[in-house]
Amino acid sequence: MKRAIEQFCDYLETERNVSPHTLAAYRSDLEQFASFLAQRSEPLPEAVDHLAIRQYLAQLHKGHAKSSIGRKLSAIRALFRFLLREGRLEKNPAELVSTPKKEKRLPFHLNIDQVSALVEAPAGSRLPLRDRAVLETLYSCGIRVSELTGMNIGDLDLADGVARVMGKGGKERIVPVGSFARQALSAYLAERGATDPGEPLILNSRGKRINRRSVTRIVDTHMLLIAAMRKVSPHTLRHTFATHLLEGGADLRAIQELLGHASLSTTQKYTHVSIDKLMEVYDQAHPKARG
Repeated sequence: MKRAIEQFCDYLETERNVSPHTLAAYRSDLEQFASFLAQRSEPLPEAVDHLAIRQYLAQLHKGHAKSSIGRKLSAIRALFRFLLREGRLEKNPAELVSTPKKEKRLPFHLNIDQVSALVEAPAGSRLPLRDRAVLETLYSCGIRVSELTGMNIGDLDLADGVARVMGKGGKERIVPVGSFARQALSAYLAERGATDPGEPLILNSRGKRINRRSVTRIVDTHMLLIAAMRKVSPHTLRHTFATHLLEGGADLRAIQELLGHASLSTTQKYTHVSIDKLMEVYDQAHPKARG
């Protein structure tokens, strides 16, 4: 089973060109499944049936969210689809296993006052210009952390207010960069004296390309400084970007393009976030809204 997982991960990396983060998630989920099979003395993929997969998922229900279980099942299905195409199997046992229904959780977002306080918080930090540039760019562009950390100076056009980012699956797209983010990035790059287009856009404290953990640490640090009520991740700024655009009247298709979502259904979750805003408008505008 371990050899099959390695072959599948090689396929994902070389032929599917998945991101390192996605590859690591697939590998971790499949290695956990392989460990479960080893305990049952079923190390060969050919020996796995749908009952074994169901028993594995049942075991996960004790300490995992349904979304996490669904992701692990998706990884198992993908592995067996790969083995089926390679001629190792005659059928995919995971296709007979239904995906757990996900809990409908609305993505948390910051309001205007909260996000304003967050991006202004770095004034007293050790690296204020860099941290301000990180926070302003995440909120202004709605990009993923991996897209920010992968950017080089040459991907940014401050004059035209756009940036080129590499999204999931190696898909490139152009995103607008707002005036506040442009100012923050200009100040940061000027302080660095950075002009080489091939140089990373954002550096860590040691002068190397910043990574996901460092960006998360920046967001955590400054949320604590503004005494936020709950933990906020860098992805919260992406949710906030999309929600504020929708509340401002942006078309859902346009938001889909800006976020780099392959499917509109992924973007539609933000329509639920704005229900409070819709109810407020309804109460104010509809003649029969109030008794």
